[in-house]
Amino acid sequence: MTTALTEENKPTVLFACIHNSGRSVAAKVIAEHLARGKAVILSGGSEPKTEINKNVALALQKKGLSAENEYPKLMTAEHVLAADVVVTMGCGETCPFFPGKKYLDWDIEDPAGKDEAAAERVVDEIWKKVLQLFGEMGIISDGETILRTDLS
Repeated sequence: MTTALTEENKPTVLFACIHNSGRSVAAKVIAEHLARGKAVILSGGSEPKTEINKNVALALQKKGLSAENEYPKLMTAEHVLAADVVVTMGCGETCPFFPGKKYLDWDIEDPAGKDEAAAERVVDEIWKKVLQLFGEMGIISDGETILRTDLS
């Protein structure tokens, strides 16, 4: 897959869901960890909430990752325009369409209002999907994939 390059000569991935408080935030945190600086990672939503889902933050923390610096952000057309790949989280989020972008929709359970176990399942599923996407994009190699599949 070819990707447009940002000014940093890195592919840009945007994770979007309506509230930008759970799935897309988890995807951003995981993707930043797995990419290790080889990609620019963005997240946003059309109707951002006021805070990050606490159970998602706890699930990330159990993997050694932190959502401490994250907050729900409004997604703009500029975010979509900057991205090479736009990933929605199966939430019905609609993004502006620009030719030349790759659009994916991951059907992932919404952790809102659910317990910690549900949030952990969501984080695990997102982890696997980010690994697959980054392998397809050439951001990480097969050897790196094996090393980065388990943080425990």
